[in-house]
Amino acid sequence: MTLLRNVTAVTLNERREIVDDAAIEINGTKIVSIGKSSDYPSSENELDCNGLVAIPGLIDTHSHADQSLLRGLGDQMHWVPFLEKIVDPYLTRRSQSLSILANQLSMVEMLKGGTTSFVSPNTDPSDNIDALIDAATKIGIRATFCRFTTADDNWPETRSSIKEWQSKKGSLANIWLGVDIPRVSENFRFFATASLHFSSECHEMDGKAFNYTIREPIGVAGCISPWNLPIYLLTWKIAPALAAGNTVVAKPSEITPMTAYLFSKIVHKSNIPNGVINIVHGLGEKAGEALTKHPDVPVISFTGGSNTGKKININCASLFKKLSLELGGKNPSIIFNDANFNEALNISLKSAFSNQGQICLCGSRIFVQSKIYDKFKTAFVEKTKKLTVGNPKNKVDLGAIVSKAHMNKIINYIQLAQDEGGTILTGGNRIRFEGDLSEGYFIEPTVIENLDYKCIVNQEEIFGPVVTIMPFENEDDVIKMANATKYGLSASIFTSNVSKAHRMSSKINSGIIWINSWMMRDLRIPFGGMKDSGIGREGGFNSLRFFTETKNICVKI
Repeated sequence: MTLLRNVTAVTLNERREIVDDAAIEINGTKIVSIGKSSDYPSSENELDCNGLVAIPGLIDTHSHADQSLLRGLGDQMHWVPFLEKIVDPYLTRRSQSLSILANQLSMVEMLKGGTTSFVSPNTDPSDNIDALIDAATKIGIRATFCRFTTADDNWPETRSSIKEWQSKKGSLANIWLGVDIPRVSENFRFFATASLHFSSECHEMDGKAFNYTIREPIGVAGCISPWNLPIYLLTWKIAPALAAGNTVVAKPSEITPMTAYLFSKIVHKSNIPNGVINIVHGLGEKAGEALTKHPDVPVISFTGGSNTGKKININCASLFKKLSLELGGKNPSIIFNDANFNEALNISLKSAFSNQGQICLCGSRIFVQSKIYDKFKTAFVEKTKKLTVGNPKNKVDLGAIVSKAHMNKIINYIQLAQDEGGTILTGGNRIRFEGDLSEGYFIEPTVIENLDYKCIVNQEEIFGPVVTIMPFENEDDVIKMANATKYGLSASIFTSNVSKAHRMSSKINSGIIWINSWMMRDLRIPFGGMKDSGIGREGGFNSLRFFTETKNICVKI
C-alpha cells in the first residue's frame, strides 16, 4: 500500500470537488480511497506531494498514434490530398521498427499531457497492431484497439473480422505463438507431475515370494527434433527424459537452431547441473548420425521425415538401442453427408494450411461424400482464396516456407500433380513480395482436384500448403482410399452419426483418430503412427516408459 500525502486532488465524485491537502491511498495500480491527509495515519510507504496536483487520467478517444511522425507535413494541404500523398504512402511503406518508434513517441507525449488511456481505431484489423501493442506495453499506457466502421459497412462481416483479429494467436500462421512456445512450459510441468504418479507394481506368488517391478533411467537419451515446431517438439522429448532420471543430448534441426539456443540460455539460468541437458547443433548427417551411432547413447527419440527415420533405424539396430520414431503422414480428412457442414469446412481448412501445411498431422487429403462434394469443394476453395500470405508478425494466415529447397520441392509436387491429370482449383504459384520479404519463400495455398487416390501426389508427403480433394460414395469406398498410403499417422472423420464414427475409427489405419475435430491434444494420451509413420508411442506414461528400463525383483518369503 502506498500513500500520497499533501496532494491537491481533483476527484470524479458527484460534486467534482477539489480536495486540498488530500491523501490518496493506492494498492498496486488501483486507488483505494481519497480523503484529507489529517484523516490518515502515518505509513511506512508514503510520499509527500506538497505542491502537486493529482487529476484523473485523460482519454484520447481517437488516436492515430503511429502517425505522430507526420505532424506538420500537411499544414498547407487539404485533408484529402494529405491522406493520398503523405499518409497512405507512409502507412504502406513504414517498417515495423519505424512504426514502433512513432507509436512510442506519440504515447510519451500523451502521458506528458495527462492522457493515460487512448483508443486507436483501425481501418484494417491488420494495421500494424503488433507495433501498437509493443509500444503501449513498453510505455505503460492503457490502450484499446478497435475496428473503424461506418453505417454503410457490412456490420456482420466487420464483426467477424474483429473476432478474427482478437483471436490472432489462433491464426494459421501464428502457430508458433499459440502452440509452439506455450507448449514448452506445459511439457515440463506435465512430465514433472507425471513422474510423481508413475507407480511400481507388486505381485504375490501364493505366499512364496513377492515380485515387484521398478523402472530405472536408461542413461543418456539422444533427442533429435525437427524444424517445423522446433521448441515444442524439442522439449516434448527433453522433459520426459529428464523426469525419468536420464541426462539428455539433444540435437535440434540445423534449419531452426535459434529457439534451442535460447532454451539453453534458460537452462543455464535455472541452475540445472552442467551435463544434464546438452544441446548439440550441427547437420543431421554429421551430428545426428554421430548421436545415433554412439555406443554410450542407449536410447534415441526422433521426430522427422520417414527417410531419415529409416537411416536412424539402421544405425540403432546394430547397437540394440531403444528407439522411438515419430515420422511423416499423409493424413485424410473424411467428410460425410451428415456432417456439420460449417464445422467440417472450417476445421478441414485449418488442418490443411496451419503452419503452411508444415505439420505432420495436417490433413493433406480431403475426401468428401458425393452428395455434398460440389458444395463443399466450392466453399473450401472460396475460403482458401481468402487466406492471406505474408509476414506472420502481421495478421496473416500463412507465412513462409522454411527453406528454398523445401519450397522448390513443394512446387515440383504441384507440377507433378498437373502432369498426373490434376486440376488446380486455386493457388499453385510462388508469391513474390517487394521490400523486406522479397527473398521470402512464399507459396499460395493450393487445392487440387481430379487426381487418382493412388497417384504419387496422393501417396507421398508434401509437407506444404497443398491439399487434394476427392469425392467418395460410401464407407467402404473411403476406407479403401484413406488406407491406400504407406503412412498411418492421423485422420479426421466428420459425421453426426456416432455409430458411423466408431465404425470408421476401427477401420482407418492411423495411430490418431479425431472425430469432428483436429489437433485436440491431451498430453496424457499415446502419440504415434502406424506403418511408415513411425515406431512406438510417446506422451504421458508412454514417454516415461520409453525413457526407462523395466526391472523385476523377486523376493522369496
